[in-house]
Amino acid sequence: MTSYLTWKAEDVICAVHGHYLHEQTWEAHGVSVDSRTVKPGDLFIALKGADQDGHDYVAAAFEAGAAAAIVSRPPPVSTQAPLITVTDTSRALEDLGQAGRKRSQARIIALTGSTDKTVYKNMLRLVLNEVGDTYTSGNTLTDHRDTPLSLAQLPETALYGIFDLNRTYHDGRAELSSQLRPDVAFIATAETDPAEYFSSREALADAKIFQGVKAGGAAVINRDHSQFPALAAAAKSHGIKNIPGFGRHSKAEARLLNYTENSNGSLIEASILGQKIKYSLGLRDLRIALQSLGSLCAAAVTGSDLHACAAALAHFRDDRERDMIRTIPLPDGQFTLIDESMDTNPATTRFAIRVLGQMTPELGGQRILVLGESATPVNALTQDIIEAKIAAVFTCGPEPHIYEALPLALRGFHTGTGSELVASLLKTVHPGDIITVKGGSADDMKTIIDELKALGNDGWRAKKLVG
Repeated sequence: MTSYLTWKAEDVICAVHGHYLHEQTWEAHGVSVDSRTVKPGDLFIALKGADQDGHDYVAAAFEAGAAAAIVSRPPPVSTQAPLITVTDTSRALEDLGQAGRKRSQARIIALTGSTDKTVYKNMLRLVLNEVGDTYTSGNTLTDHRDTPLSLAQLPETALYGIFDLNRTYHDGRAELSSQLRPDVAFIATAETDPAEYFSSREALADAKIFQGVKAGGAAVINRDHSQFPALAAAAKSHGIKNIPGFGRHSKAEARLLNYTENSNGSLIEASILGQKIKYSLGLRDLRIALQSLGSLCAAAVTGSDLHACAAALAHFRDDRERDMIRTIPLPDGQFTLIDESMDTNPATTRFAIRVLGQMTPELGGQRILVLGESATPVNALTQDIIEAKIAAVFTCGPEPHIYEALPLALRGFHTGTGSELVASLLKTVHPGDIITVKGGSADDMKTIIDELKALGNDGWRAKKLVG
């Protein structure tokens, strides 16, 4: 479903307390503060920054098709140009954003946290679009300008809005939340986030999102996380009474009851706010299955049709192509590759190890882990690897810190380049093996994944390397 933004001239003038020389009858269907991104029909707001002044680019905005511009001083354009003059264009942007929020009837979800926000954001957009027009902020809200701009871009007819708050903007999280006035505050954390999570500045900043939640709103939090009680207490301190948790915990309001994998993805049985439900997910991944509980919980607390939202998850795919399971041919069989190469988050690293441990290799196969040396603190991994019954660990990176901390029996190979690691790995891999690759670009994980995936189209090379 798609909503279209419309700002009438008189509504903008009223919202920003503007003045004009000529009668304004235009309509704008977008809002921009960057002349390079202006599309025909946009309203351009000339902001003054530390290094550049948007007033110098008003002419460029009109050349790109801007319907009108908000300025605080006369720009070098025709006197007939549709200009709205204000005292302060930054304040005008804030006023327009608040006008956009005030006129909107959308149920707003504000998302922040430590883990996989993009997955949650995409999943929420998918399920809510199934039941009503849904607006998603185009970028993560990083500073004091992003939030009013996103609110100004919120279509009046949208039924839902999803806003992603950047967790690096520590001091302004409460301010952003107060501007958004969300109906739901959603904190994306993983069960395996480090124990020091809540005492960190980042976690305290996450909790500030609760300050702006509307009366009667909700806070959705991972119930499996060890710091759920602290996060829930923070929510309660801001007057939030509805605090559903999601996960496998016995007290989770959105609880996983059963998870099975099939050729099309996975089948999930869950209890969501007292309703038992079965639905399909278009991926075979337990972590994303658990994340789907959070997304459905957030949708349910907004009053959305739970069954319709759940049905949409059969079409869910991770746009970043992460957590994907592929079968790679060998000369005498095949092995399974799990691509977890898109981040170095300690929580997702430990979770990836646990998931590998839960998978059963085919007859004669074993579990193999490929790790980037910058993936996580050394002392957090060895026990996880042993408990997952991983046969060998290969590491890549400048220094072999993780590798040298492992028991000798678990050491496969360490190198500084992905190509060397793949060459060594393919001398070890056997049919039926399951290989998880976890790390980031700093440890050449992309090279490893690309070369392993390429074997699917290059059986001769696989045979040559193995032989």
